[in-house]
Amino acid sequence: MGPLPRTVELFYDVLSPYSWLGFEILCRYKNIWNVHLQLRPSLIAGIMKSSGNKPPALVPSKGKYLTNDIKLLGQHVQVPIRIPKDFFSVILEKGSLSAMRFLTAVNMEHPEMLEKVSRELWMRVWSRAAEKAGMSTEGARALLEKISTPQVKNQLKETTEAACKYGAFGLPVTVAHLDGQTQMLFGSDRMELLAYLLGEKWMGPVPSAVSARL
Repeated sequence: MGPLPRTVELFYDVLSPYSWLGFEILCRYKNIWNVHLQLRPSLIAGIMKSSGNKPPALVPSKGKYLTNDIKLLGQHVQVPIRIPKDFFSVILEKGSLSAMRFLTAVNMEHPEMLEKVSRELWMRVWSRAAEKAGMSTEGARALLEKISTPQVKNQLKETTEAACKYGAFGLPVTVAHLDGQTQMLFGSDRMELLAYLLGEKWMGPVPSAVSARL
């Protein structure tokens, strides 16, 4: 019998392209590193407000840099990110409250589908109008009806507050639980450091043992 898997939490929001990069890298490595990956849908707007932070895209020079940075990172990590034509409308106006409540409902009712449904929502925001994640129309409709329930609203709020308690000021945030201690890492570019903390080998964002095709 091998060692028990270590727990790694990933707090994310589908509005964050960097969250998608971190999400895919951790999904590729979870079995290689023998970690129990807990996906934690959170609300980036709530984290920004709690920490006093502001979206980097609000600063014109940062916004210009981010569009190229996201494009290059998508190519490097092999994640099909495409910047929406209405980028600022998507990021600053539409928000992600309904999407993250939906993922919270998925996590509460069908946790085994959370990874796939999260990926499909990222595809819709940042890539293409993707195929369904395999959930029936009736099942999806039932979950949509739950996004305005107190249970779902409170769960999303509690998860977002949990990220803030770890010290989050943006997303993605990865929290590793090791030997009774927690280590919070911010950003999708901290996975090599996570490997170091876990005592595991880092083989780049696309380890040869898995397929990166999305």
